[in-house]
Amino acid sequence: MTVVIKVGGARAVDPAGALSDVASLYEDGEDVVLVHGGSTAVDDTLERLGIEPEYVETPSGVVGRFTDEATMEVFEMVFGHLNTQLVAGLQSLGVDAVGLSGVDGKLLHGPRKSAVRVVEDGTKKIRRGDHSGTIKEVNTDLLWSLLDGNYLPVAAPPMAGDDDGEIIPVNTDADRTAAAIAAALDAKLVLLTDVAGVYEDPDDPETLIETVETGEEWQALEAAAEGFMSRKIMAAREALDGGAPEVVVADANADTPVTDAVNGDGTHMFQEAIEEL
Repeated sequence: MTVVIKVGGARAVDPAGALSDVASLYEDGEDVVLVHGGSTAVDDTLERLGIEPEYVETPSGVVGRFTDEATMEVFEMVFGHLNTQLVAGLQSLGVDAVGLSGVDGKLLHGPRKSAVRVVEDGTKKIRRGDHSGTIKEVNTDLLWSLLDGNYLPVAAPPMAGDDDGEIIPVNTDADRTAAAIAAALDAKLVLLTDVAGVYEDPDDPETLIETVETGEEWQALEAAAEGFMSRKIMAAREALDGGAPEVVVADANADTPVTDAVNGDGTHMFQEAIEEL
């Protein structure tokens, strides 16, 4: 079984348990790819530098980061630091981990989006100067060469953005990065976050949605997801549409979060649900 694990970048997420669990899977001979986020650390660094983080809303209601040139420089710096720290942590646990950005070997490749459609004060506008992109290709040869060599890839944005034939680093969502990799590898995707899964009532952990196997259940899941969780469900659908057999959203702060997620904890979404839509 190949597993792609995404560790979130929220302040409430402690990656220590996930790294220990990843090391156990690696020792058992599983093919594992770790993907990480870091948007909170980017925001913290921007604020220390006196730069106000900017988020915009798309016409479809999705809120995302607007990444201008200065923000992109901070993004590269912070994600490089986080990647190195996670690789060092895994190596301390006996794992031959290799850190990769999406630019390395064009692991994640697609067009740059320099202009984005946004909604400001109820009015649709075009914002230019964005450094973001859409993943169209995943270099699976690179990933499999590492996995076959008993290395564990630790991957993260930025991606290799094609800007009129020139490759430049651009921002892309970490959940969707993990989804693209899982789809390309036909792997199970585990999205670890700071809650136990998707709740029917976002304020009530007792309303955890455990399984999503039908189109009707998927529609209910989408209706229940709010805020940051809606982005994870978007990523989950992209993974399932692309070939991943299963996606799990689960608690990153459990003692053995990946093992627990694989064994049934969290919210489990299956390809069959997408096929019914």
